Amino acid sequence: MAEDRTAIRLDEFLAHPPAKVWRALTEPELVARWLMPGDIRAEAGHRFTFTTEPVEQAGFAGIVYCQVLEVEPERLLKLSWSDGRVDWTVTWRLEPEGRGTRLFLDHEGFDPDDPRQQMSRRILGGGWRTMPRKIAEVAAGL
Repeated sequence: MAEDRTAIRLDEFLAHPPAKVWRALTEPELVARWLMPGDIRAEAGHRFTFTTEPVEQAGFAGIVYCQVLEVEPERLLKLSWSDGRVDWTVTWRLEPEGRGTRLFLDHEGFDPDDPRQQMSRRILGGGWRTMPRKIAEVAAGL
């Protein structure tokens, strides 16, 4: 199967129920533990920012501008995600599976022909792949 150069996709099982995973994805103090500090709220239309260390080689100033596009509690959280130059979408889907949750992430909108966006996709892809373990650690404490 050919690599999708327009997106980052993850599919992970977490041994925690959807309610706990949802809290880890939507409560600002919990999100700050595994991702970045920000004033996220699971309300469609809410605009907020995440802040982190800049990544100079990718042209990233350290601020992610977001808007909540779609919310289905304990099932779906879709955000617009922008570094100020490029606009993407990040979608988290949760599906109950046994006593746990199947967690899907789709970070979409990368231009396959733009070298800087492909560098961003590689950098972000490496970071996103570590997140399910961190989310599970946060959910375990709830």
